[in-house]
Amino acid sequence: MTVNIKKIALCLCLLATLAVSACNTTEGFGRDMQAAGDTIKDAARDNKNY
Repeated sequence: MTVNIKKIALCLCLLATLAVSACNTTEGFGRDMQAAGDTIKDAARDNKNY
């Protein structure tokens, strides 16, 4: 099963936009960015081809 990277990137961008618009403080922004980074890292790990 192949996953379209463009679709994943679009979803991550949309989620990041929602996360940024939802946080009200710098601390909240940091937590949101950490969660987004963890999600990207997990997706990359899950889609390794070797």
